[in-house]
Amino acid sequence: MANWTVRGITRAMLPLLVVLAIVEIGSGLVLDTFEAELLRYPSLLILVPVMIGTAGNLGSILAARLSTAFHLGTLSFDPADDDLAGNAVATVALAATVFPMVGVGAWGLAALTGGAALFVGTVVAVSVISGLALAVLAVVVTVAATYAAYRFELDPDDVVIPVVTNVCDVLGVVVLFVVVRLIV
Repeated sequence: MANWTVRGITRAMLPLLVVLAIVEIGSGLVLDTFEAELLRYPSLLILVPVMIGTAGNLGSILAARLSTAFHLGTLSFDPADDDLAGNAVATVALAATVFPMVGVGAWGLAALTGGAALFVGTVVAVSVISGLALAVLAVVVTVAATYAAYRFELDPDDVVIPVVTNVCDVLGVVVLFVVVRLIV
């Protein structure tokens, strides 16, 4: 594992944080291309921070569970591992319960502020489809980041959550944009 000095921590984390900052700039550029559509439909604008935040949270929960299993020595990257599969399924199931409420909440908030131009079912469909896709992508990113931390002998507690939350920010914007293009 990483050595616990300022130099060791900086050596391990600085390159990662620079790359993640560049990734976040990419997320902002993607979001900028989507601006006109978001301003036209305020309920979709409300979905943006909630989608990326919730996807990052789901990935972070899974990352914490995998990191704990890693430190306990029980983590297996075998696809047939019941614990790994169970955690992945639980993450997607949590998304299936959360994102319908997110859609209704976004539509309701837009309606309260006079901006509900879309039918509630459309907003919920965008939220659920985007959310489930993001949950699956968050699982993939989390498992890949945990495996990379293991391979590079880094502490997953230090590496995986920043990677997952930043990558989910970008994926959240891209997935939402794609789903809106397909549905709206």
